[in-house]
Amino acid sequence: MARSGRMTLSDVAKAAGVSRATVSFVLNDDPRQTISTATRERVMAAARELGYVPHGIARALREGSSRIVVLNVDHGLEGNFSRSYVRGLDEELAEHDHVLLVRHGHAAPESLQKVLDTIAPRAVLRLGEAYMQGHEPSEEDWENGFAFNAALQIDHLAGHGHRHIAMTMPDHDFPLTEARLGFAQKAAHRLGLPPLECFVVPRPRAAGAAAVRAALAARPDITALAAFDDDIALRSLTALRDLGRRVPDDVAVIGFDETEYGSLSTPALTTVHVDAEILGRIAARNALGLDTAGMAPVPGRIVVRESV
Repeated sequence: MARSGRMTLSDVAKAAGVSRATVSFVLNDDPRQTISTATRERVMAAARELGYVPHGIARALREGSSRIVVLNVDHGLEGNFSRSYVRGLDEELAEHDHVLLVRHGHAAPESLQKVLDTIAPRAVLRLGEAYMQGHEPSEEDWENGFAFNAALQIDHLAGHGHRHIAMTMPDHDFPLTEARLGFAQKAAHRLGLPPLECFVVPRPRAAGAAAVRAALAARPDITALAAFDDDIALRSLTALRDLGRRVPDDVAVIGFDETEYGSLSTPALTTVHVDAEILGRIAARNALGLDTAGMAPVPGRIVVRESV
């Protein structure tokens, strides 16, 4: 058959020697139809040979939505956690013939409405949305969820004998800032530690050093810094070095959401690694209405290096 223009269902049907309806049932994997394995294989082989690509808009009109799932990732949530989450979400959706569209930093209602009007997505997700809405952690959250991962920093520092700990924060709020800080404070309380001090380590370098100097002067009993993420941990390490403070002898530092840069610092950064791929797969199956039995989050873990 001459390949002129876009291949259609009719082209595939003619090549496979079946009806157009049969091709549609096979390619859409319609569970209500009983079609022999031989026929299915013949249709799929013809579609591959012709390079047939389903027309998404037409299929969306038939099904009431496209086979696109939208994920909104707010500004400031880009990191190892979000990358692994996106990887799991994308791979699970692909296994069920759906496509993932990731939008970074576009959570405004009017922006989202344009997406809904344009592509009629199967589902719209927002990374970390439950915790942005004040979700109270369950015991399961404290065993392997976000609360557990946030508490790992404090547990690790306490295990090394640190009682007076400060959280070093970014110079602007991120969507999950409140939840992260709340879980860390609760972890300190559970361990019988004093409430965590909090202060911002801003850019540029001189401002970061000045902030760390002021915080340690006000609270000389602080012996450890639990950073909001690896970026803030590296700012903290740099500030301490500029102030002539030894890490970890004078002050210990631990990061969160491991990046490769922490392994390149001096001293190398102890941090928390979180693999969220299974969370992405769970989210994909929930969005498609599929069973998630037997799927559970993988607890984070401490990457032990030299800064604690």
